[in-house]
Amino acid sequence: MHAAELVELAALLTANGPALLAEGAHPPPERLDEYWTASKCRLDRWLRTLADYRRLGEQTARRPTTADWSRLRPVTEEILTGEVLTRVWAALMTAGDSRRGVAHGEPIARSILLGHMEARNRVLNLVVNGEGIDRRHAIAINRLRRRCDRWTDLLIGYLVQLHDVSAFAPNPDRALDFADDLRFQQQTAGGRHAWPLVLASLRAGMVRGFADRSPNGDLNARIAASVLASISPLAFDSTGVMRSLWMVRISTAATDAEGMIAELIRADSPSHLPMHNRRGAPGLGPAESP
Repeated sequence: MHAAELVELAALLTANGPALLAEGAHPPPERLDEYWTASKCRLDRWLRTLADYRRLGEQTARRPTTADWSRLRPVTEEILTGEVLTRVWAALMTAGDSRRGVAHGEPIARSILLGHMEARNRVLNLVVNGEGIDRRHAIAINRLRRRCDRWTDLLIGYLVQLHDVSAFAPNPDRALDFADDLRFQQQTAGGRHAWPLVLASLRAGMVRGFADRSPNGDLNARIAASVLASISPLAFDSTGVMRSLWMVRISTAATDAEGMIAELIRADSPSHLPMHNRRGAPGLGPAESP
């Protein structure tokens, strides 16, 4: 499963945030365990790969080359794009626990987020100081980092309307600004169409420019399956995107997750063009400005 699909899953979870937070049931402990285990395995793989690359820079006989960086690039893309779901899921778990007065999913989600932040910091340190990194590659990774950060701020901003989870945004102030924008749009004529257009814009910006395969597609699928399996079908009405049949299929093996996500996205995908909100929607292509 490609890591870019996890961004789309994060957007769908955010869109259904009100229903998720209104649902009284806790995520099953075994699903939270699956999320923690798969995420920790992925973190360990990331850190080993980044450490191997750094060791190349410390050797005198052989220095990293642009070819080495090209092999590392899919890992850096996976770390940065996967961060969107990690933050959104941590925000939802925290908001849900706070509303119910428990500490059920938040500790696990926060633990994974802290590990993810360590991997992110190592990537950015390599981009700035690493040997053998072509300037073009460094610029591309930094552009992807900025794009993912802006999309995360927007998704968290939507959830801020339900519960103060702005601390989970890369830029909390910007997330609060997006929350204000969304409130304004929802009060205008046709405002109910704003969020579907935002989701369409996100999907359009996350379908190109990546490596063909994510290096840890198996763990991405397990993470997606554990997240989906944590959601009760009672959280969605008859027009929701994760209802009845979906919840039955979610209980199947993690290898089915990629097909479920693809079908879910097709069912929910609007045909509108991308929207730019009042403060400017996150950029979609490589020409995004700071």
